[in-house]
Amino acid sequence: QVQLVESGGGLVQPGGSLRLSCVAPGSIFSISFMGWYRQAPGKQRELVAGITSGGGTNYTNSVKGRFTISRDNAKSTVDLQMNSLKPDDTAVYYCNVRYRSPSGLRSMESWGKGTLVTVSS
Repeated sequence: QVQLVESGGGLVQPGGSLRLSCVAPGSIFSISFMGWYRQAPGKQRELVAGITSGGGTNYTNSVKGRFTISRDNAKSTVDLQMNSLKPDDTAVYYCNVRYRSPSGLRSMESWGKGTLVTVSS
């Protein structure tokens, strides 16, 4: 299955910032949604932020006001600017893209392999 390419994870102190980036391969067409999920050890994966091709966004409550998602539909990229990071933000962050099949008849999705974000002093 086609994987997305993620970058930007790392180690930061509480209150610091990171910017995650994700690029979908050119073989993926008709993207309807791009978003970032995260999963901490022993916890369920959760949607952090998402953005539709039309520009609509949504965020999980815990990151509202701190994280900003943006996208470039032409380049099939999505970024997540993370500010005022907290230890609870520590997780593996996964990029997710939802798109239509070439025929336009089926909904499909791809995932990145994950990039680790560690917020610790």
